[in-house]
Amino acid sequence: MKEKHYEVVIVGGGISGGALLYELARYTDVKNIALVEKYGGLATLNSKGTANSQTVHCGDIETNYTFEKAQKVSKTARMVVKYGLQHGYQGKYMFDGQKMAIGVGDVEVDYIKNRYEEFKELYPYLEFYDKAELAKIEPKIILNSDGTHRAENVVGMGVKSGEYTTVDYGAFTTTFIENAKKDKSECDVYLNSRVDEIYRNGDKYYIQTANGLSISADFVVVNAGAHSLYLAHKMGYGLDFGCLPVAGSFYLTKQKLLNGKVYMVQNPKLPFAALHGDPDILADGCTRFGPTALALPKLERYHENWGSFLDFCKTLNFDTAIAGILFDLFKDSEIRNYVLRNFLFEVPYLNKKLFVKDARKIVPSLTTNDIYYAKGFGGVRPQVLNKTEKKLMLGEASINPKTGIIFNMTPSPGATSCLGNALRDVREVCEYLGRNFNEAKLNEELFD
Repeated sequence: MKEKHYEVVIVGGGISGGALLYELARYTDVKNIALVEKYGGLATLNSKGTANSQTVHCGDIETNYTFEKAQKVSKTARMVVKYGLQHGYQGKYMFDGQKMAIGVGDVEVDYIKNRYEEFKELYPYLEFYDKAELAKIEPKIILNSDGTHRAENVVGMGVKSGEYTTVDYGAFTTTFIENAKKDKSECDVYLNSRVDEIYRNGDKYYIQTANGLSISADFVVVNAGAHSLYLAHKMGYGLDFGCLPVAGSFYLTKQKLLNGKVYMVQNPKLPFAALHGDPDILADGCTRFGPTALALPKLERYHENWGSFLDFCKTLNFDTAIAGILFDLFKDSEIRNYVLRNFLFEVPYLNKKLFVKDARKIVPSLTTNDIYYAKGFGGVRPQVLNKTEKKLMLGEASINPKTGIIFNMTPSPGATSCLGNALRDVREVCEYLGRNFNEAKLNEELFD
């Protein structure tokens, strides 16, 4: 096969790769771009609707975000909403809805009250709900199975309507590709093309795939989830990082129990998302509870092959530094018990009974008969272990050696921040290649 050369090649056809393709096509004069995807469709892993909570994580109810992080995330989240409005996707792939974070018990009630006072300046639409108001707008949070009110004090902060809270990120990925092709004719997508190796020869990068695709590029951006670090390691980059994949599972109800998204207060010691309940847009509004957090020795879920396990072993990059980080995590009883409990959430017969006990913090009347394990739901989030700082990194990580290649790992809120992360990389690409970036047009279309 004759080699085809591109100015930019993007590896990975999820929401992050799609967002970058769209911004490069619409806002720059990069001549030609290619996107290379391992599987036969776009957004087949963590970006598809069943693999994530479909939430626009803008920082208003995410209780593990600092004020500074919320300020940053609120801007990138708005980019996603503005894109949806620009193309008329509201009511189709993007939805207005109710959402809140609740505090249960005196300690959490005080926490929510204080957080509301701090964050209402950043989010003027935020409302505070006492127990009586919650009984009106989310009655299942307050009512026991016999119709009486739960004994604990409960408060919430959130919004009833008027804000876009839910996005089908899998569908958004497809629209990014479709709209990119409208803006730039030389915009190619290669499916069923697993990238096995990237190497540099002279001033060009060569991409080797399992199906024999022969392409090269002046600049490469790898947006391949946990496999981004795997490919970085093969090139000698990011060796101070290791990857601990954490899988999230969900449970579904057979009926609609909640009117909107309900999140619990995040334990600051735990780097994983707190359990929450959502009316699932892909399950006729039935409530989805989750995610669990299961450390999994695979870089991908629901692809039963030894290759994913072997890739995990290489990407963990195990040594005494990694062992030390894991030891520090597991010597904390709260983290250790949390990990064990989440493992048991995957064990048949035990899983539902244990999970319901936790989910009753949101819906006290919930029983094991109300839920079932959502088979095939959930994805894998690459949690990055930083050997230099000897700690688990929270959030996204990017390796940029300034040589015309970038490796991105984007666990939550990666989907929400996809256009913001793409903006960062577009600037880098254009500076490196000497291309023009119409940032004024992007600001007009994607920022308020």
